[in-house]
Amino acid sequence: MIIETDETLLLDLLNTTPVIDGAPRDDLADVRAGRAWLADHGQPATEDEWRALLDARSALQDIVRGDGAPASAARFIEGVSYRPSLIDDGLTWDLEVPRGRSAAAAAVLAWDAVRASSPGRLRPCANPECRLFLIDHSKANSARWCSMAICGNRMKARRHYQRARQVRAD
Repeated sequence: MIIETDETLLLDLLNTTPVIDGAPRDDLADVRAGRAWLADHGQPATEDEWRALLDARSALQDIVRGDGAPASAARFIEGVSYRPSLIDDGLTWDLEVPRGRSAAAAAVLAWDAVRASSPGRLRPCANPECRLFLIDHSKANSARWCSMAICGNRMKARRHYQRARQVRAD
């Protein structure tokens, strides 16, 4: 099986636990939803894949938030290897993943690729009420919110309101 390291898969996975109208939601809460998510992302849509993906999501969210160690993701890449194959003009490398963990392994490999190629750019949204993540592609590495239109605007409006209130109190 060939799996590309894909930051879209990673970010989509990390962001499957949003807060909507103040209530936490889990987009992978049941087998049916999980299998649909896997299929939508080109992954094998089995119950074993879904269960491994839930565990990988939890480990990766903790790692990115700084609440977990990278070693917690090791079990998702056990038995993963690259195998070379000859093609007409050289070699191709195929990623081999044990059955039932391919999506989890792809997410962990994508996390490592982002970590290595863009250190510090994968992070949680700076809004403490938000549970989403972002990959900062800005040149200055200064993005703080998952969405400037939503979280960024809310946080700026909240700070403005607090400053205005402080000025009136003084």
